[in-house]
Amino acid sequence: MDVQHFERITAFIEARLTPLFDEATGSERGFAMDDTSRALRALRNAVLEASAVRGLIEKRETADAALRRVIDQSVEHHWDVLRGIARQWEDHADFLREFKRHAWELDAAPAAS
Repeated sequence: MDVQHFERITAFIEARLTPLFDEATGSERGFAMDDTSRALRALRNAVLEASAVRGLIEKRETADAALRRVIDQSVEHHWDVLRGIARQWEDHADFLREFKRHAWELDAAPAAS
């Protein structure tokens, strides 16, 4: 799995979330202390945390076998978090089939829309 998978899925999710915070769209959510605003912030934070894997993926190349297994498990976990969030918009025109795949499937097959 490479960083581009994470960049694509994060961009897709962010494109769905950003308008929910945008005052130009009439949104009053995201910045207040009501439950909806808190949920939106929590979701955005979860996406940002799960997408921050560049350093892990880069370290994998020089890691010993034991550390490589830990890195792989961590990257797979982060992918699963993003995959679960992205699948909420499975019916969206910009949704890619790769967003449904498990981490090990991404290494075996090219990305397709």
